[in-house]
Amino acid sequence: MYRSPRITLDQWAAFQAVVEEGSFAGAAERLNKSQSSISYAVAKLNEQLPAPVLQLQGRKAVLTDEGHVMYRRATLLLNQAGETEDVANMIASGLESEVTLAVDGLMEPTTLVPVLEQFSQDFPSTRLRILETQLSGTVEMLLEKKADLVIGGQVPVGYLGTPVDSCRMIPVAHPEHPLFNRENGDAINDYELRSWRQIVLRDTGIRRNQDAGWLGSEQRWTVSHFSTAVKVLKAGLGFAFLPQSWIEEELNHGLLKMLPLAWGAERHLTLYLMVAATDAAGPATRALADIIVANCPSQSLTD
Repeated sequence: MYRSPRITLDQWAAFQAVVEEGSFAGAAERLNKSQSSISYAVAKLNEQLPAPVLQLQGRKAVLTDEGHVMYRRATLLLNQAGETEDVANMIASGLESEVTLAVDGLMEPTTLVPVLEQFSQDFPSTRLRILETQLSGTVEMLLEKKADLVIGGQVPVGYLGTPVDSCRMIPVAHPEHPLFNRENGDAINDYELRSWRQIVLRDTGIRRNQDAGWLGSEQRWTVSHFSTAVKVLKAGLGFAFLPQSWIEEELNHGLLKMLPLAWGAERHLTLYLMVAATDAAGPATRALADIIVANCPSQSLTD
């Protein structure tokens, strides 16, 4: 059964101020109240609690053992009350309670870490929902307004995209894959690749599935995420076109190796930031877009 608190926030605030200012006079000045009202609030607080939290030693108020505990709890309570009022003010000003960001799997996750850190500092009361999508599923998030912001490799007609990253898709396999043991040692053409198992990424789209990067291999294994593809490749079970940013460590340690394709075939993709509804975007959504543009390595795309 709910029990209404007997002690008010004003009393806790007076208690906190006395502790932090070291005197009733200092607390009164800080809270812009009379010293007598501060003294009364603390005295009433001592009466209402099972044990006093402050004791007078001369002209100085000193925390009791119980007071040390209650000071920490009072500080937490007052901070939460202040945050609640901040949230109410933000909602009244049109600030979103939640922002949804859809990110295509082509973007290596650590790229967004500084973005998330800054957004959490600037908008601590706004929840952030991140959706990991692939291929046409990324576009669907935008077209169907299931996300406020989208990072993907395709900009649909009617939308604008700001370049925020680039992706180099390279063909790789385990160093002991038979493709590296060909007798003539010539570069591999696409016809030869079709004879080997290719690992491809599953499209998260519902309306129009894509097989981006698939060469029409006789054998095809489909996985849901690049991290799964990396594990399959390290086991020597096929080849795949993967973002170089996802496999830098494996390449450096010789766990995966780039296939020598004819004419150095590879794919270079640009990743764009898109806003689902520019005119209806709230302040948190617009701020997150600005943070992404400022922190992601887009400068290299325009140099």
